[in-house]
Amino acid sequence: MEREISQAVIRRMPRYYRYLGELLDSNVERISSNELSKLMHVTASQIRQDLNNFGGFGQQGYGYNVKFLHDEIGKILGLNQMHNVILIGAGNLGQAIANYVNFERLSFRMIGLFDVNEAKVGKTVSGVEVHHMSELQDFLMNNRVDIAALTLPKDNAEKVAEELVELGITAIWNFAHVDLEVPENVVVQNVHLSDSLMQLSYNITQI
Repeated sequence: MEREISQAVIRRMPRYYRYLGELLDSNVERISSNELSKLMHVTASQIRQDLNNFGGFGQQGYGYNVKFLHDEIGKILGLNQMHNVILIGAGNLGQAIANYVNFERLSFRMIGLFDVNEAKVGKTVSGVEVHHMSELQDFLMNNRVDIAALTLPKDNAEKVAEELVELGITAIWNFAHVDLEVPENVVVQNVHLSDSLMQLSYNITQI
């Protein structure tokens, strides 16, 4: 794509995808930007503007074909191909993430869990085996891994992230409470749960 799409637009695309998926499940075949705006509480002009970044997809007087738009947004988000994911840190949070039932539906396949705790090694979570961290290098050599999720204590996350980068991982889903410093060619998506709670706390004090 010739021009860079703003991160604000990219952040809205999964939400469009989710709402369109719900419309598909309800057997809705087409929808106008005005109808979609009422569902999503986003202005119709914002929807049209966002989608025009990628070609528009609508027809005047018809609106959007729900399945076509859902499929096209899926392609934009890279969901038309399966992404292999490993998760490092098989504690409570790690296991909760590994148990998330919609991963495969969204084209993410959890293929390995890693932990330093010997008591967890060899066990399975949702059919995925927990390996010892010492096996990480061999596992990455023998399997295509697209994304590594980190659910580790802050003190360990930076060291593990460095190791992952050295082993060729270029996408990290980071749940550790630390902002990772990585090379420019590595993409990090930070999920700081406590930050979300603090934002919620601020918002309820404003009511």
